[in-house]
Amino acid sequence: MLGGATELSGRWERLDPRPRAARMLRQVLHAGLRTSFHALGRFVAGHAVFFASAPVLLSILLGASFSRYRVEGDVESLLAPKHSLAKIEGNLVESLFPVNRSKHALYSDLQTPGRYGRVIVTARRGSVLDPVHLDTILQLHRRIYQMQVTVPAMTVGSGSFNYSFSYLCLPDDRNICIVDDIIRAMEEIQSARTLNRSVPVLRYPITQLADGRQAYIGHQLGGVQGWGPGGAVRVQGTGVKGEGVRSAKAVQLTYYLHSRSGLMDRVAGQWEKAFCAELKLFGSLHPKLGLYPSTSSSLRTDFQFSSVLARRPLLASLGVCGVLAILCCSMRDCVRSKPWLGMLALLSVTLSGLTAAGILNLTGATYNSTYLGIPFVMLGHGLFGSFEMLSSWRRTREDQHVKERVASVFEDIMLRFSGSTMIHLMTLGLAASPLTNMEAVRLFCRTAALAITISYIYMLSFYSSCLVFTGYLETRYRHGCFCRRVPKPDRLDSKPAWYRCLMYTRYQDETQSTNIPHGVGHTHVPNPNLTHVETRTENSSGVCGHTASAIQTHSPPDIHLTTPTDLHPQDSHFLLGCVRRCYGDWITNTYVKPFVVLLYLVYISFGLMGFLQVTQGSDPSALVAMDTATVLYTRAQQRYFSSYSPVIGFYIYESAPYWNASVQRDLLEYAKGFQRISWLEAYLDYLSDRNESTSQPRENFTRTLRQSFLREPQFAHFADDIIFAERGQGEEPDVAASRIFLVAKTTENKREEMSVLLDTLRRLSLTSRVRFLIFNPSFVYLDRYATAVSSPLRHSLLAVLFLLGLSSLVVVEPLVSLWLGLTLLSVQFGVLGFMTLWGVEMDCVSVLSLISALGHSADCSGPLLCGFASGRGESRTRWVRLALERHGVPSLQTLVCYSAALVPVCTVRSNLTRTLFRCLLLTAGCSALHTLAFLPTLLTFLPPSKSKDPRLGRDGQRQEVECVEMNDSTRVVDQITTV
Repeated sequence: MLGGATELSGRWERLDPRPRAARMLRQVLHAGLRTSFHALGRFVAGHAVFFASAPVLLSILLGASFSRYRVEGDVESLLAPKHSLAKIEGNLVESLFPVNRSKHALYSDLQTPGRYGRVIVTARRGSVLDPVHLDTILQLHRRIYQMQVTVPAMTVGSGSFNYSFSYLCLPDDRNICIVDDIIRAMEEIQSARTLNRSVPVLRYPITQLADGRQAYIGHQLGGVQGWGPGGAVRVQGTGVKGEGVRSAKAVQLTYYLHSRSGLMDRVAGQWEKAFCAELKLFGSLHPKLGLYPSTSSSLRTDFQFSSVLARRPLLASLGVCGVLAILCCSMRDCVRSKPWLGMLALLSVTLSGLTAAGILNLTGATYNSTYLGIPFVMLGHGLFGSFEMLSSWRRTREDQHVKERVASVFEDIMLRFSGSTMIHLMTLGLAASPLTNMEAVRLFCRTAALAITISYIYMLSFYSSCLVFTGYLETRYRHGCFCRRVPKPDRLDSKPAWYRCLMYTRYQDETQSTNIPHGVGHTHVPNPNLTHVETRTENSSGVCGHTASAIQTHSPPDIHLTTPTDLHPQDSHFLLGCVRRCYGDWITNTYVKPFVVLLYLVYISFGLMGFLQVTQGSDPSALVAMDTATVLYTRAQQRYFSSYSPVIGFYIYESAPYWNASVQRDLLEYAKGFQRISWLEAYLDYLSDRNESTSQPRENFTRTLRQSFLREPQFAHFADDIIFAERGQGEEPDVAASRIFLVAKTTENKREEMSVLLDTLRRLSLTSRVRFLIFNPSFVYLDRYATAVSSPLRHSLLAVLFLLGLSSLVVVEPLVSLWLGLTLLSVQFGVLGFMTLWGVEMDCVSVLSLISALGHSADCSGPLLCGFASGRGESRTRWVRLALERHGVPSLQTLVCYSAALVPVCTVRSNLTRTLFRCLLLTAGCSALHTLAFLPTLLTFLPPSKSKDPRLGRDGQRQEVECVEMNDSTRVVDQITTV
């Protein structure tokens, strides 16, 4: 019955040759690529000195270019979406209403000139409006106003010049520096107290000054308690809005600087430094007040300060990783142990990073703090490649020449290593394309792709040549650490015990008589008719293993072998011994599998829980170093000034019939529900007070506006908000453009509410008869931020899946591509969900980590899947154990070193490095779970199957021959002893 089924299967394969053709195509490509890498390995081994010295010399030469090191100065261009409607609107607003045009009042959170100084003053006890605190704040204002900075002259011998705030400030129409309205209100209060007059009532958030002008002080006075029930400030609709202020915890002062040229910009930069120093000195003299300064350069300085703080922890990471890499490359056998290869692998990664940095310096690129994640991307990829090469080296036959062993290593692992490198380059390359709208993500991925490429080249050249040198040391029986020749056992008997332990090894004659090297080596056979060699070792109790080779006349890429039992467990690697004798049997145990599947369901459940709670992190202050001026200022602003949104500019950028009653109703309806500073509303009230109709002919409406309303002292400041356009001689000009200011009541989720408000008003502008736009500088970060951040990750993931699908047609087994794609999706899903549960928002740094996680998970799980899928003729459990021994151990070594290298990073006091640490640690953890637990369990009962190969015949038996292959540098001799 079974025989008939086999014959039917054979007939079906003959009728449908397409699967066999695809399989043959993959076999031909595999054979060609493996042969090419075999030749490359022999070439590198034959020129080891050149390939070891050339990368070092190149790195030194390019490292000398650090004199051109430059730091990115424009943080907004990095962290804000590059192409957004908010930037276009901001340019239009700047062209219509530039800052220099405002001659009466400026709003600190709406108009941000190139240079400014800002400070939040808080009272530790009492109110900032108390006489003592109020006098101290005004004293601080006078000291800042009179503060001077000394700047040397540009020409030699001209001395230096002193600049004060009165020279650098933005002047009003009377050539007096524009100051915040809260300063004028506080001066009025102080003057009234000095003259023993009644103190004017200060209202919130809109108050009325002594000249009759209404001023919005919601962003200048914080922590306000009014005279209403429970101390709350009750706000009405129009007019002087709000009740009197009883107390306030904070006041915010802003000093605007005018940088008209390069020299003035340099002077303004010096003034900002002197401003921060003056506040620090003043704060030490008045401990009852808290001072939180911020300048136009604070965000840039504090953002780049993360790189300065991370220097020593990065060196500590390098040291910790080096120690663990040395331990991972060490064995009990002092000759076969290669501790220096662990350090040389780290040196290879370091040299490639130095080369990449030199190329960036020569091309004029700039650096920013997001580049702190690039060393860890290189570290994970480079360490895995080095551990895979070392594991493959230990599976080669020791009686071969070093060149042949290196060629076998290249033939064995370089195809998989090149595939994982391609996945890295695909994900990073597409994220670095113009499709990415976030400049920080694009620059990071471009630099990381360059670093990965150089790291791959250095792994093929520098590290491979180091493997050649250590191979010669092993051939000559020299100590793996001290490079001293190890005596033979008969000479070691007279030595002390510690010396015998230090110099323990097994000589080749012992090895040939007692054991073969553990694992299986791939032998390159020049005869095209003998293209596949299978080595099978069968062991019985008390009997040495017998080597058998099944010689086939076809060239499939499948491997038909089993792992030999290690007769010298004390010589094998510690982790390999644990996986071989303990973990492999445990993870494939029938009673353990249900718990692993249950663990995966829990993993998916928590990942889904976090995925549904993903929030965007568009606040740039969340990416700066902790305990800096930006963070302290932001915390104070959120604590005391979160009751109202920033001032939103409502700009009518086309001529509109303001005299029309329906247009007036529409504009009033748009502004309904906001606190507002509106010239139109004040003008309509002005007409009503004069008993004039608000709906007038155009000429009368405009004439009254220009000649009466704007000439009143309390309304003169509205002249900054209206642009008139001449129509013709003798005609009244039109109102070409205008603006009003809106302020919304907010809660704790201020940025989310601003994003919703932006979308709502934009949709309204599409259907309105009046053409308007809204703008605030914070909209540059909010506008389409979620799309700009998530699109690189989405594009990279789709690119990887497309690459895997394409490669499954010609290179990789389709089921391997399917499994690898599902693994990448699962790892990404888990990292995204768990990082949200850990408090990490979706910002540019977390997206960078997620993009790099694609390549890292492919490094860890790809070789395991390829090793499992390539086998035929054995049970699933047997091949899972063998795949874990061969590829799970290098993955485990990489994950141990990688995770340990991340530990020092968590000590850096920076929000950016904290996000980086959490995301990369979750990437390592999720990759470890999939490589060492989930995949080994699922592969034992899910495809691909491990049925016997039909080409073996009906009884499934092979012809086996016992052979001993003797290699040297010039000849290959096969001695067939038994058939």
